[in-house]
Amino acid sequence: MENVFDILSERGYIKQTTHEDEIKELLGKEKITFYIGFDPTADSLHVGHFIALMFMSHMQKAGHRPIALVGGGTVMVGDPSGKTDMRKMLERKDIEKNVQRIKKQITRFIDFEDDKAILVDNGDWLLNLNYVEFIREIGVHFSVNKMLTAECFKQRLEKGLSFLEFNYMLMQGYDFLELNRRYGCVMQLGGDDQWSNMIAGMDLIRRKERKPAYAMTCTLLTNSEGKKMGKTEKGALWLDPEKTSPYEFYQYWRNVNDADVEKCLALLTFLPMGEVRRLGALKDAAINEAKKVLAYEVTKLVHGEEEAKKAQSAAEALFGGGADMSNVPTIEISKNDINTSLLDILLSGKVIPSKKEGRRLIEQGGLYMNDNKVEDPNLALKEEDFKDGSALIKKGKKNYYKIVIM
Repeated sequence: MENVFDILSERGYIKQTTHEDEIKELLGKEKITFYIGFDPTADSLHVGHFIALMFMSHMQKAGHRPIALVGGGTVMVGDPSGKTDMRKMLERKDIEKNVQRIKKQITRFIDFEDDKAILVDNGDWLLNLNYVEFIREIGVHFSVNKMLTAECFKQRLEKGLSFLEFNYMLMQGYDFLELNRRYGCVMQLGGDDQWSNMIAGMDLIRRKERKPAYAMTCTLLTNSEGKKMGKTEKGALWLDPEKTSPYEFYQYWRNVNDADVEKCLALLTFLPMGEVRRLGALKDAAINEAKKVLAYEVTKLVHGEEEAKKAQSAAEALFGGGADMSNVPTIEISKNDINTSLLDILLSGKVIPSKKEGRRLIEQGGLYMNDNKVEDPNLALKEEDFKDGSALIKKGKKNYYKIVIM
């Protein structure tokens, strides 16, 4: 049977490892328990988390047992990694709501039946810790001098790093120790921005338990220019269909740069690598076929086959002709909304984040209604705008919506 380490390497997941030869040998001969953490800073995971879920899924398919850890405790402190400013402090009730929604999302990608995987919340052990005991047991194993050289802290030192955030590394390290004691967890996986925190947990287990422990990071989802992928006009590309519709999700992948298609197919789908390379090698107009495959496969994994087909159908209706328009994102209004400002309708339908952004879009020539450029920011809807009961809105080059009178 093929070693999952080779599968992950071939598909481009593995960025850094603590003990590469030992890890490869371990994954080839034993079924291990490993974990990945997800801090509930919002009520949905986004596409940056999706690559971690795929990383986890490949490991599970190879017979290894994942622990999906939701950080109901660590989120109370906030991870400084990759942040120029301190994270917003969340209320406990908001954290609990986020935890429950994220747990539900994770179960779409990982099989938790028959103890094949474990779902835990680190708030269960972190929130009731005695701080003095914790510092005596755990803090004694951390060198402040070494911590200050960690990448997650270095970029914050100039602007100011709070002592609250300085505790985050200790807490994440303690998570790994606790999972090792409770479930025999021997490896932490995560994004490459977590490298310093992951090494801290691995070192803590080796010091306190005198046992081997390992860490392995996956590459962050970046484009060919090295910039993070998954940003849209509205912000993050969310996995929750209420925050990013399946159609918008599909369109994002349908429109990625040619140079990023093969990488995205390898990391975000389960297509065989032979097919990934074939699609990635297509040139010029033919690469659009690869982008359609990418968009469909990723949307199917995140939103299910039915929603992927609807999104595909809507895209074909708008760009290829011949399919019905019923699956294009729709804003429903009543007859009483006739003579209402178009920007007000688009704001209520979450097509634009604010009227200011809507006005800017119009100034830049990026808003159309029924194929006519909108030039007046105060334009109001009229009955004659609705052909067969609907008006077609185009935002930018490739985002379409229908306004429908119900």
